[in-house]
Amino acid sequence: MSSRPRPEGWQRLHPLSPVVRGGRATIAVFFVLIPIAFGRGTLGNEIPEFVIVAAIALAGFVSWLVTRWRIEGDDLRVETGLLRRQSLRFPLAQVQAIDVVRPGLARMFRVAELRLRMAGSTGTTARLAYVAEHEVEPLRDQLLALARGARFDEELPATDSEPESAEAEQHVLTTVGTAPLVASILLENWWIVVVLVGLLVGFALSPHQVGDLLGGGGFIWALTMVTFVWRRFNQQYRLTVAEGSDGLHLRGGLVALTAEVIRPGRVQAVRIVEPALWRPLGWCRLEVDVAGKQRRKGEGEAQRGQLHVLIPVARHAVGMELVDRLLPDRPRNLSPPPGRVFWKSPFRYRALSWGRSETCVATTSGRVRRVTSWVPLEKVQSLRHVQGPLQRRLRLASVHVDTAGRSVHAILRDRDAAEATRALEELTDLARVARRRPALA
Repeated sequence: MSSRPRPEGWQRLHPLSPVVRGGRATIAVFFVLIPIAFGRGTLGNEIPEFVIVAAIALAGFVSWLVTRWRIEGDDLRVETGLLRRQSLRFPLAQVQAIDVVRPGLARMFRVAELRLRMAGSTGTTARLAYVAEHEVEPLRDQLLALARGARFDEELPATDSEPESAEAEQHVLTTVGTAPLVASILLENWWIVVVLVGLLVGFALSPHQVGDLLGGGGFIWALTMVTFVWRRFNQQYRLTVAEGSDGLHLRGGLVALTAEVIRPGRVQAVRIVEPALWRPLGWCRLEVDVAGKQRRKGEGEAQRGQLHVLIPVARHAVGMELVDRLLPDRPRNLSPPPGRVFWKSPFRYRALSWGRSETCVATTSGRVRRVTSWVPLEKVQSLRHVQGPLQRRLRLASVHVDTAGRSVHAILRDRDAAEATRALEELTDLARVARRRPALA
């Protein structure tokens, strides 16, 4: 057995976990208690508010008291519930990624959430919310080590000393700068900028009319746009991608910090996105997809989109360098579509192409924004030959390459019908061979 220290017996979450999980409710309770704390109201007048606060505090304490967790063999077991007891087991062999999330309140109270992403489209997410900040990184390293051991069904090497810190083993690949991030968000969402600037100019010229517009529901709409831009900036601020022995490490965030680990071999697909206004600057966005759902109950908006964005904005050369690290055997030469595709897709015709290697398939597409997708053949779940009415008339067909991920799929769009049939047969055979190879993750 491994000599790595692991938690013994049942463990409880941090006592301040209910306070942090409360989020906005905790802030609201704080403001309710301010008048009482400073003696600006008598206790008799504040009894209803005091009873509500006491009930919320009691509910939080009971929730913390009845929740416990421990590691049993190769499983993480979490028990919770007072009247209806739940005992959940999460096989560590199915772990896709392990995230460390620190919302604003969590940073204030020096706690963090440990989130395990499980495989499968119906798989659940194991959440340990919240654990003391100094315990999170060692616990994550232990779970990753146990996950590797469970995956290979072998014991971890014994050692007389503690393993070297994962931080020391990491090699930083790239860090997103603040200026390019702000510029990329504004360029990609230029219509939001135009609307907000228009409101500001209108307010300077005719404040009463703009005030009436905002008062009629426009304020909520404007606030929604500002919130959208802020969330994206907040979750992608100073995003750093590092390479470690246990996979790719993603760290970033301004108020809510997120640290994610994507284990080797768990990437289902990769794509580079080049919006129209980014291309003159040579910028791109790199995204990866892992198996399992990306949105879970209990997750904040700041963490939902972060899971598949590897680099929010970078030079094209930097993006391709990371693609080569993820897929060293990616196809280098892509073939264009037949000329008659122009009559079906005149705006997308020049962006269409595809290619394959022995282990990977690549496709390009896009009308306004250009998208290049790569799918490792060992991750292919299904292959579909599709031919619509217009395609039949033009002797064209498409081949869809589906994976277990949710966001990135490859489509050999509008190929010659005979070429699509051959590609379907070749990719089926190559995918079968690739899946038989020993997994390296």
